[in-house]
Amino acid sequence: MKFVVSSSLLLSHLQTVGRVIASKNAIPILDCFLFELEENRLTITGADSETRMVTSIEVTEGEGNGIFAIPSKNLLDSLKELPEQPISFEISDVNLDVVIHYENGRYNFVAQKGDEYPQSKPLSDEAFKLRISAADLLTGINCTLYATGEDDLRPVVNGIFFDIKEENLTFVASDGHKLVRFINLDVNGNNTASFILPKKPANLLKTILPREEGEAVISFDSNNAYITIGHFHVVCRLIEGTYPNYNAVIPKENPYRLTIDRVQFLNALKRVTVFSNSASSLIKLTISTNSIFISAQDIDYATYAEETVACVYEGDLMNIGFKGLYLIEILNSISSEEVVLELADPSRPGLILPVENAEGEDLLTLLMPVMLND
Repeated sequence: MKFVVSSSLLLSHLQTVGRVIASKNAIPILDCFLFELEENRLTITGADSETRMVTSIEVTEGEGNGIFAIPSKNLLDSLKELPEQPISFEISDVNLDVVIHYENGRYNFVAQKGDEYPQSKPLSDEAFKLRISAADLLTGINCTLYATGEDDLRPVVNGIFFDIKEENLTFVASDGHKLVRFINLDVNGNNTASFILPKKPANLLKTILPREEGEAVISFDSNNAYITIGHFHVVCRLIEGTYPNYNAVIPKENPYRLTIDRVQFLNALKRVTVFSNSASSLIKLTISTNSIFISAQDIDYATYAEETVACVYEGDLMNIGFKGLYLIEILNSISSEEVVLELADPSRPGLILPVENAEGEDLLTLLMPVMLND
């Protein structure tokens, strides 16, 4: 087998697919890229035990068809040091000896048999198919991924919940301290269905989607999902289990409402949170009619910070505590110029909403308070 390919084009696709490959694999061949050559098309696969990514690129001067596996570290580390140039691959059909020729040099190593590479399981006949634009899928993932959990005892919260209805698509993520519900009113399914996308494939999609245009097709059954976007194809095992009833924990009546400039509030929180206790990241908000007083301290290191930001507030004077880092994450994920905090009392969760949602979108974030000692 032979083919010629651009070094930068190959490296770009290998770096993307290589994100799937785990640092330690129970099956040694999963440390490799799987290459499949069919005339002038090269298909590249990277996988771990639960996730797989496939892409394809055009090559020139292709001769022969075949499938083989090349150690990912050898290939990535060598290509990263090459300037842009055409490189040629020659693979022996007898012993899978690989020779890569480039200007003024060559690499030589032995590949493995491609038929030993694990294959993905096909979907069941009852698989559901969802079509969504790459931009809409990226927005949904960006709005929710940061709020996913890391709880080995409750794996259902360790991914993004896709709640598909005939009238909309809802993305949900929660780690028990914060919850994000993002509704896309422009996307709908032919029926009601749902699945929980694990964090790793969600991060992979977040890498792919900004460079792809057009439509993403998500096909899934109770165990696996197949996601096709442009030149990339992601296969992953879904998180099994029933996602908690997220609507039940969202308070319906929060009588106190605060409106504030998002960037001013965010920057003040970043400055003040530096001086909070590193373990708790506790910040105290004292909210009055025209201002919000932000303070934090770390008794162990005798540090203290305070700052006042103008706001519009409808309600009684309130002291409430939140984890500063969580508030910063939430405000970073909102694009609106102003945000609204809806509160009831210092012991109940607060809602953080954009003053204006983009057309066809509805974003809501819930954050649990931290009890204050005073």
